[in-house]
Amino acid sequence: MTKKELRQLYCLNREIEEEQRRLRELEAKKTRLPDCATEIDSLKGLMNSNLKRCFMELNKLNRYINSIDDSFIRMIFALRYINGLSWNQVAASIGGNTEDSVRKAHDRFLKKGAIA
Repeated sequence: MTKKELRQLYCLNREIEEEQRRLRELEAKKTRLPDCATEIDSLKGLMNSNLKRCFMELNKLNRYINSIDDSFIRMIFALRYINGLSWNQVAASIGGNTEDSVRKAHDRFLKKGAIA
């Protein structure tokens, strides 16, 4: 799995957050601008589609992460890609590691490119 594939859940979550923000804005304007209803419906459809994609990405990520034999690496990947933590937060959550050490362990694992 590539870094780009691993980041899909994070990116989808950011998209959904932005769509939710936009929806709140439109809902607030709805009383003044009744023609917002079409845009609101369209945005809700887009959000629903992205939520389904998010669920599929989460399942794909979980399957990949659970297939990693090394529990340390598995923890790094889960914290980074499922929980969306920064490298510094990953290191702090694991304890006894630096931001660089967990990132480098992650990169070495991906470079090897194989699940044992």
